[in-house]
Amino acid sequence: MVPLKAKSLSLHWEFMFTRSMFETDDMIAQHQLLTRVAALIDNHTIDTTLGEHYGAITAANLQKAHRQLETGRAVGKIVLEGF
Repeated sequence: MVPLKAKSLSLHWEFMFTRSMFETDDMIAQHQLLTRVAALIDNHTIDTTLGEHYGAITAANLQKAHRQLETGRAVGKIVLEGF
């Protein structure tokens, strides 16, 4: 922990579906936030954190993704679909 503290690093976590899961009074705020983010992505104002998209989850694609992670040089999200 001390090496992280010296760099003033912090970790922030927010569960995206808290409002809908607990049906909070401000549930509509999540819809508004996601709509705004979608528009920013569509307008290329912000980019996604997608690093690699390997397609369907197959043994070969899973191995490819795992090999990339093992290099320690993966940047962004690695996506496999079809779970």
